[in-house]
Amino acid sequence: MSQQSNIIDVTLQNFQQVLLEGSKEKLVIIDFWADWCEPCKQLMPVLEKLANEYSDQVILAKINCDDQQELAMQFGIRSLPTVALFKNGEPVDSFGGVKTESEVREMLSKHLPSPSDDLIQQAQVAMGEGDANKAYTLAKQAYDLDNTDMAAIKLLAEAAVDAGRLDQAKELVAAIPMVEQDSDYQRIKGKLELAEDAADSPELRALQEQVEQNPGDLSLKLQLALKFHEAHRDEEALQLVFTVLTKDVNFEGAKKYALDIINSLPDGDPLAATYRRKLYSMMY
Repeated sequence: MSQQSNIIDVTLQNFQQVLLEGSKEKLVIIDFWADWCEPCKQLMPVLEKLANEYSDQVILAKINCDDQQELAMQFGIRSLPTVALFKNGEPVDSFGGVKTESEVREMLSKHLPSPSDDLIQQAQVAMGEGDANKAYTLAKQAYDLDNTDMAAIKLLAEAAVDAGRLDQAKELVAAIPMVEQDSDYQRIKGKLELAEDAADSPELRALQEQVEQNPGDLSLKLQLALKFHEAHRDEEALQLVFTVLTKDVNFEGAKKYALDIINSLPDGDPLAATYRRKLYSMMY
């Protein structure tokens, strides 16, 4: 099915293979044209350029309406050029006449997978396998590629809950607009609330009160920091460890506690980068 990479002249013989079978794997751009049509000659180089650029995702199927009159009739073509987009054997979009490269590109973008789609799928698999840190890392990569992608935002929020990054999850959930507050949103919000309840035990609250009453007791602060870490409240844990390090950089294992908490965070977590820099600046 290759004459010039993914740019193919369509005939009655290969029509089914290119349009129906091909569109199950890639977006098929059908260009209806003719030799006598000047606008067709303006549009075709634009389509060929984009087909080459998106060669992994697109097939450009060229139908010469003079040579393939039966196909042109089947599609009800009345003017040239006409362009139709096929996906999974069905027409999904079309236009007539000449369009600029940017106009065609914008139209294609609505039907092509975004760079974050693959990362989102991998993150969902990791989440299903119970690997919260891996799911978080992949979801964060997808979010960094497009922080307006609602699927990436919701997935990162849920992965953040599972990875114990409750503050970040809370920020992400709070930023989801009303129109996107669907059943997934409600489920993630409920999951976050349960995690927050679990992270606020009576034992932890009692230790917090002791620290407030004895603000100079560095050992007590480290105990509370470890309790915060156990409750997945890592930002508060690190803040507390660093108040100890600021007082005494060599205080009984505080550096090791800081590194252990930082190293437990998922790859790509901005909290890890922030506190790793702080620790290195203190040590060196």
